Amino acid sequence: MRAVRALSPSSILPPLARYSHGMAVPADHRLVFTAGQLGVGPDGRIPEDSEAQADLCFANIAAILAEDGMTLANVVRLSVYVTAREHMPGYRQSRDRHFSGTPPTTTLIVVAGLVRPEFVIEIEAIAAAS
Repeated sequence: MRAVRALSPSSILPPLARYSHGMAVPADHRLVFTAGQLGVGPDGRIPEDSEAQADLCFANIAAILAEDGMTLANVVRLSVYVTAREHMPGYRQSRDRHFSGTPPTTTLIVVAGLVRPEFVIEIEAIAAAS
């Protein structure tokens, strides 16, 4: 059985931050796709700063993955939406804490807004496990 593996060709510029250019997922793996998760706790509390919101996004993703016996270590892809560039450092600090191993592929997009103005970040994930 082949394992999920990062793809980082030497023929292209290394990633601009801590992410992988690609991830190869063998055909015998199951996948979990999450909806975009917002930085809101189960009590409805929404922190003001992007790092705390990202921490809640990752906690929500981890809870979804746990329903299928996975953890954040199984994440192969993140799509991240922030409402301003100044929210990127907080997101990156949170991401780096939650993904200490091989980082997933990531697309980060600056958007005009999310569903409510107090949200500054939204994260969706794809995870794979054998």
